[in-house]
Amino acid sequence: MAVKFDLLTRITPSIASAEEAHVEYAAGHKNMLQLIELRWIAVIGQVTTIAGAILIFDINLPLVHMLQVLACLIAFNIASHLRWHERRPVANSELFMALLVDVATLTVQLYLSGGTTNPFAFLYLLQIIISAVLLEAWSTWTIVAITIACLGALAVYAQPLALPFDHARGIASLYVQGMLICFALNAGLLVIFVSRISGTVRAKAAQLAELRQRAAEEDHIVRMGLLASGAAHELGTPLATLSVILGDWKRMPEFRGSPDLLEEIGEMQTQLQRCKSIVSGILLSAGKARGESAVRTTIHTFLDGLAEEWEDSRPVKDFVYENSILDDMPVAFDSALKQTVDNLLDNALEASPTGWVGMSASVEDDHLCVIVTDRGPGFPASVLAQFGKPYQSTKGRSGGGLGLFLVVNVARTLGGAVVARNGDEGGAEVKLTIPLAAIRLAGEGEHA
Repeated sequence: MAVKFDLLTRITPSIASAEEAHVEYAAGHKNMLQLIELRWIAVIGQVTTIAGAILIFDINLPLVHMLQVLACLIAFNIASHLRWHERRPVANSELFMALLVDVATLTVQLYLSGGTTNPFAFLYLLQIIISAVLLEAWSTWTIVAITIACLGALAVYAQPLALPFDHARGIASLYVQGMLICFALNAGLLVIFVSRISGTVRAKAAQLAELRQRAAEEDHIVRMGLLASGAAHELGTPLATLSVILGDWKRMPEFRGSPDLLEEIGEMQTQLQRCKSIVSGILLSAGKARGESAVRTTIHTFLDGLAEEWEDSRPVKDFVYENSILDDMPVAFDSALKQTVDNLLDNALEASPTGWVGMSASVEDDHLCVIVTDRGPGFPASVLAQFGKPYQSTKGRSGGGLGLFLVVNVARTLGGAVVARNGDEGGAEVKLTIPLAAIRLAGEGEHA
């Protein structure tokens, strides 16, 4: 089976939308796990409070009913943990229902332990603030309305705690002590969990901004690809005409009698053939040619052939190529990836005043690593900071920087990456990494 790397068909708005939805779902999943963790803290807090009220302060509470509510909360949290342990999409409605369960549990426990006379009634504020951070506006206002209704119902129907009304004692008052403990719990849990949730929200916003930037860049690539393929089609006719004319010239007596002219015509035909190969490569990358653009080969054959062809077709003075890949595995490469490596080598040659270019290939952690080095002045800090962005170039000409822009996006499309840095002893180094899973062909009896 051959693997086809079609750059233009992979980069579509639907993929960007799917990635944005994945970011949203991942953030919702993290927030749901935060709620589960908060619920476990609530379970521990309720057990501690009930035990302290009965054993230390000798307050008469309906222990059996309160433990039954607590058992239901524990069972719900275990089920939630099992449900949300895997990475599943979490919608606003699911977070809303989880918070409603917390509000209902707190309401029942307060009903059994004094209603509004229980100083821990202020824990409703914790639910409201968390809902304001996590939920959409309508969901938050619904939680606010429900908690107000629950608090009003508790004031009407719940039996008050048998506590002395001794607020004048200040800190010695049992109610005041409970209120201070409730405030400390509210403040501590809000600081911890709202900080975590805010961090998740900021990370989601950063990821969405990066995805939108990538979508804009990839849309730019699609338009460039369409322009390039259109130009390649237009160039096909004049190139074919020139090929016919040169063939006729070669057979004319005026030229056949002159070895110098025949040699120049031969050189012109060679360069013309190279132009036609470039045009064919553009059409292959755009998926316009017949058949598949991917070629079944081995990793050594591809890299060695690429290095040899590049060295023969460029005015490089000193090209050092090192292939340290031991396993010559069957792979599939297409013209887009070949042009990616050629772009890196061309940039290195332009940057190197001595004409020295180095290229090494290896396998690290199931990734193909191709490193291209030069002996030029290196990348300025501004270019390194914006590496891979369009029109970021040190060449000072219009349209510069598009080569590296395409290199970065081809690697990203295949699940890889491109990293640039300046060498310790001068020059620049660009490292291209591609997962072997993206290019490896299945072996005998296996499925790709």
